[in-house]
This record gives sequence, C-alpha cells and structure tokens, in this order.
Amino acid sequence: MKIISQINELREVLDLEREKKHSIGFVPTMGYLHEGHLSLIQEAREKNHVVVISIFVNPLQFGPNEDFDKYPRDMERDEELARNAGVDYLFYPTVQEMYGDKQTLTVKVHERTDVLCGKSRPGHFDGVATVLTKLFTIVHPTRTYFGLKDAQQVAVVEGIIHDFNFPIELVGVEIKREEDGLALSSRNINLTEQEREEAPFIYKSLCKVKAQLQKGASPAEALEKGKEYLQSHINGQIDYFEGLSYPDLSEITEYDQKIIFAVAVQYTSVRLIDNIIINL
Repeated sequence: MKIISQINELREVLDLEREKKHSIGFVPTMGYLHEGHLSLIQEAREKNHVVVISIFVNPLQFGPNEDFDKYPRDMERDEELARNAGVDYLFYPTVQEMYGDKQTLTVKVHERTDVLCGKSRPGHFDGVATVLTKLFTIVHPTRTYFGLKDAQQVAVVEGIIHDFNFPIELVGVEIKREEDGLALSSRNINLTEQEREEAPFIYKSLCKVKAQLQKGASPAEALEKGKEYLQSHINGQIDYFEGLSYPDLSEITEYDQKIIFAVAVQYTSVRLIDNIIINL
C-alpha cells in the first residue's frame, strides 16, 4: 500500500493504472476506520483491480457547533487496517492541499437536503458535495462505495454523479452493526457508558416500524409506534424520526416502491443516525 498526500502524485499513479486498463474502486472516508468501512473496502477489492481510499476530515461539512475538533483521528491505526484490508493507495491530504488558502467555489445542493440530517445541519451536504466533487475529479474512479447508514448522503451522491455526468458507478453497501444492533460509526467511541447501553434501541425502534408494516399498519401508524417505543427507552434527544420516499426523500405516496424510515438521536457529545429501507 502506498500513502499519498499530494493531489498531483495521486493523479499520476492512477493515470498509470488506467493506462493498464485497470478499474479503480474508491472509498472516501473521514478516517477512524471500523468494520463498516472495511466492508466497503472488501466490496471494492472484489470488483476492481485497484482500491483507493481517502482519509480526510472535511471541515466544510461541519457546522460551527459541531464536532470537527472532537472527531476521532488515529492515522497509525487507520494505516494498519487499510493495509491489512488490501488497499492499494491511501490518499491522506491536508486541508491546505484540498482547499488551498481560500476555497472560492462550493457546490450547492438544492434537493434532498431540506429533510432528515439536512434540516438540522444547514450547509452540511453542501460541504459533502464540494469535497466529493473534488475527490471524484482527482481520483476518476470506476466505482465508488458508500455505506447505507448515511442513506441521505448516498441520495445526494447519486445526484452529484448524475448532475455532473461523472462516469462513476455508485455502490451502496448495507449497514454493518454491532451484535446488539447498533450501527457502526466512528463516533460511537464518544458515547458515555449509559448512552452506549441505550443506543441499540434506535435500531430496535426501526425494527418495530418494520414489524408494524408487516402486520398491515400504514406507514404513518408504524412510524408513530416506532417513535413511541424509542421515546420510552432512551434519554437522548430525538432529532427526527421520519418516513420518506427513497431516494428522492419526498413525502410517502401510495405509488412509492421504496421507503426509508430514518432516525437521529442527539446525545451529550454524539449524534447517532440509523435507518431501514423497505421495498414495497
């Protein structure tokens, strides 16, 4: 595995790979890798000649009162995990390398961002879209891999690829969970002991929604049951518990083929998200 921190160097080595007709699988991350990230790398490893991951904690996607400074970082650990997972190139740029002295242009996302996480994190997905547009332009991957835990982000990425005509295949990978159902996240390390004990009820509440649907409840009825269940089992603040059409993230109609039920809970210093996507 080769670690690269300069954009020009990464472009040069990947140009050589493309000359060999090698496909490139790309996994963008913010580091502090866990089994969820490793599952993305595994998917990329199985389907591509070359696997590239990026580790970059992107300041543009953090709000003024969010956890940019607290976001866990451990490059030595990440390097070992990436190497053992079969990564070929690890792109580890500085903020200066990615944005220079001044970022004069950003990408503005107009749809799919006024609900769920976008509603309480204004500008977040603009920051995500900006850094991903830059990374896609730098890497020129054949395929890019994202975990469906961040399902709204996946919907936004779909829009980026479509609207900017990137010749990239987007691969969404199922959520990886702890044995008790908690969705894997780099932020889980910041949960208190009590918060960690009750966090699995987030996923259990989504399972409650699914069970209600299977019993014949309407999406609205199932959603209400799930929310009541969650409220009675956690002390964290529920930011949202919603059901929407997927991937356009609009109101549910009788014609929808796919629905997402998504939840976000704010704890002391951690915000957890989770979802289930149901095919009708």
